[in-house]
Amino acid sequence: MGAAKLLVSEQARIRHAADALLFCADVVEDAAARAAVSDIQTLCDHLVESGRWTSDRAGQLTDDVWACGPGLASVPVAAAA
Repeated sequence: MGAAKLLVSEQARIRHAADALLFCADVVEDAAARAAVSDIQTLCDHLVESGRWTSDRAGQLTDDVWACGPGLASVPVAAAA
């Protein structure tokens, strides 16, 4: 397996997180979306620790998945503080 390749189960986790964020209106209130993003961070940590990916590539994946959702613009100022 090449360094950039993902297992089918890893691809499914990424799709699940992207879907959770895509259909999320409020990250603060949507526990499933937050859990999915947390899972992606765990996956990225694993990919870097195992030497399969660089930290830059893993960070890009995290950013790409996060971009599927409403971002923090949907978070009220009081909740973001």
